[in-house]
Amino acid sequence: MPFWLGTLYSFSMTSETLPKIDYAVATRGLTKTYGHDSTRVEALRSVDVAFARSKFTAIMGPSGSGKSTLMHCLAGLDSADGGEIIIGGKNLLSLNDDQLTEMRREQIGFVFQSFNLVPTINAQENILLPLSLAGKKHDEAWFDTVIKALGLRDRLNHKPHELSGGQQQRVAVARALLTRPEVVFGDEPTGNLDSRTGAEVLSLMRSSTREMGQTIIMVTHDPVAASYADTVLLMKDGSIVGTIEEPTVATVSEALASLAE
Repeated sequence: MPFWLGTLYSFSMTSETLPKIDYAVATRGLTKTYGHDSTRVEALRSVDVAFARSKFTAIMGPSGSGKSTLMHCLAGLDSADGGEIIIGGKNLLSLNDDQLTEMRREQIGFVFQSFNLVPTINAQENILLPLSLAGKKHDEAWFDTVIKALGLRDRLNHKPHELSGGQQQRVAVARALLTRPEVVFGDEPTGNLDSRTGAEVLSLMRSSTREMGQTIIMVTHDPVAASYADTVLLMKDGSIVGTIEEPTVATVSEALASLAE
C-alpha cells in the first residue's frame, strides 16, 4: 500500500457530521459533472473534505483528476451540481449571486498564476482595490503589517509594468491577505515565476499561515511548490484518495508517480 493511503482521516468527514477540527472550509457530498451521455465526465464524485484553519494545503493529482474543479467550486468561481461548501458558517451553494459576490470579496482571497493586477493603477491601489470596490476603509495597522511582511514598502507607488514578476505576485498576495479572508486560494501561483522567485513567494505564503494565521489552499502540479505546504491532498478521477503530511519533494513525487500508474 502506498504510504499516503489511509491518511485521509485528518481531513475527511461523513455526510452527517463536520470534522472535530478547527476548519476554514468544508464540503459535504460535493458533485460536479460536465457534458452529457457519451461525453459525460464526473469531475467531482461526492467529495467530503475539510481544510484545517491556519494551514497551507496543496491539492495535487494527474490531469483530469478534479483538482482545479474542486478549487474553483470551493472559491465560488464555478458552481457545483450538488452538496455543500461551508465557508464562514455559510453554504456557498445556497447563496444568490449578490451574496456570493460579497462572500468572494470579503471572505475569500485569490492568488492566480497571471497576477490579475490592474495595469493602470499602482501597487497600493491594486492592493486596496477589493476594499475600495466594497466602499470600505482598510485597517492601516494591518496594511502596514502585510506590506512589511511582503517587503513592498518601496514599491507601493509603482505600476505593475514597473515591477518584476515576483513583485507583482507579492502585490497579489498582499491584496488577498488585506481583507483577512477565511481562506486564500492559489491557482498555480508560481507558474509564471522563475524557480528562485517562486520559492520566495511560496515562503511568504507559508509564513502567512504561521505568522498571520491565514488559511491557504493551493492547486499545483509542481512537487517543489507542494513541499512548502503543511499537507498535500491527492486526487484522482474526481475523488480524494489520500494525503501527505509534512510533504517533501520526494514523497510528493512518489505519490504522483503512483497515481499515474
